[in-house]
Amino acid sequence: MNNLQSTLQTIDNFVWGPPLLILLVGTGVYFTLKLGLLQFRYLPTALRLIFSKENSSNGDISSFAALCTALSATIGTGNIVGVATAIKLGGPGALFWMWLAAVFGMATKYAECLLAVKYRTTDDKGQMLGGPMYYLRDGVGSRVLATMFAVFALGVACFGIGTFPQVNAILDASEISYGVSREISATVLTILVAFVTLGGIKSIAKVAGKVVPAMAVFYVIACMSVIIINADQLYGAIELVIVSAFTGTAATGGFVGASIMLAIQSGIARGVFSNESGLGSAPMAAAAAQTDSCVRQGLISMTGTFIDTIIICTMTGLALILTGAWQGDLAGAAMTTHAFAIGLNNDTLGPLLVSTGLIFFAFTTILGWNYYGERCVVYLMGTKAVLPYKIIFVGLVASGAFLHLDMIWIIADIVNGLMAIPNLIGLVLLRNVVIEETKLYFAGKSSNTTLAVNH
Repeated sequence: MNNLQSTLQTIDNFVWGPPLLILLVGTGVYFTLKLGLLQFRYLPTALRLIFSKENSSNGDISSFAALCTALSATIGTGNIVGVATAIKLGGPGALFWMWLAAVFGMATKYAECLLAVKYRTTDDKGQMLGGPMYYLRDGVGSRVLATMFAVFALGVACFGIGTFPQVNAILDASEISYGVSREISATVLTILVAFVTLGGIKSIAKVAGKVVPAMAVFYVIACMSVIIINADQLYGAIELVIVSAFTGTAATGGFVGASIMLAIQSGIARGVFSNESGLGSAPMAAAAAQTDSCVRQGLISMTGTFIDTIIICTMTGLALILTGAWQGDLAGAAMTTHAFAIGLNNDTLGPLLVSTGLIFFAFTTILGWNYYGERCVVYLMGTKAVLPYKIIFVGLVASGAFLHLDMIWIIADIVNGLMAIPNLIGLVLLRNVVIEETKLYFAGKSSNTTLAVNH
């Protein structure tokens, strides 16, 4: 058993090693340069588009609901636990590399969600089908890559991010902060997941559209409270992040020290893990949006990476650094909880805020990934397989309460990384489609503006 676990760990380290991280960031750098720094120039436009209505008959849900569905899957334990893990491994400098991964990741997210809308189709029930499976099959012309992506993504939904880590996070938080037994929490969670997911994308989007903005605002306010209380140290904390990114971090307190390479690797890996840019998940939600423009949806979707990493992960990171919690012996959720307890000078309120954030973040991640898994099932086996899949998924959520296998986390991490490979190949092969569509959209916009001025 130990041999199998160490073999899996070696595979995991290889999958998430420098080659994949370079490919992920490199794709983002390529699109950033080729699209003329699009994520910087058009971020205000993209943020405005989130709340503007578009009259389109094509699509299942609004662009805002599609963004919230994608965010429900990405804003999760990674924002609380992942940031703590990155800083514990790589020091404060890891936060800088997380920002860098996010900035380039925005261009990748734009490209993959643009392609999702461009190559989307409908199933026999009239629902939208889209995502890497379809642009790999119809754009690249490779059924092999499309099937590989669908199988890996289904693995992530059922055995990875979509179930076990989230279920355990919810049950641990409920038990520690609210004293609710794991059995009761597991029963309530299973019923809620079944109730929401059996209603399909419209039901998931409805819940995500309400819960995601509310929980994001709630968590940001909680973090801002810690930052404001410790505002006198804010300049020093930001300086520490930037200096550590290029010089490494010396050992202090319970922190063992970290090289620049470790800061880069842990920052980029956790950043990508949190916002999922380049992994190919968000395009499946983007494809359901009611829109006639693939570029417009690409712009809206890229704000997901900005919200997830530049805003929410930064808040967690600053809370950890300002309070000095990163130098202690704690790790993961316990480190973040400790930071809030110190930052708010309250041993009860701090942990309660983190636990509540974790519960909601993890719950919506389960919902988002349930939908992604469903889209993969439809691609692989057709709409008839949707109900059996949902029943199995709900069963996995229920069983997650009683599974404590380190091996499952390693398998989850491997499948998560493997998802990115066919997707990134597709993005590279379809790069000219992304560039062309972008040029046409903005040329049309500028000619419309010129016409309006002349008129």
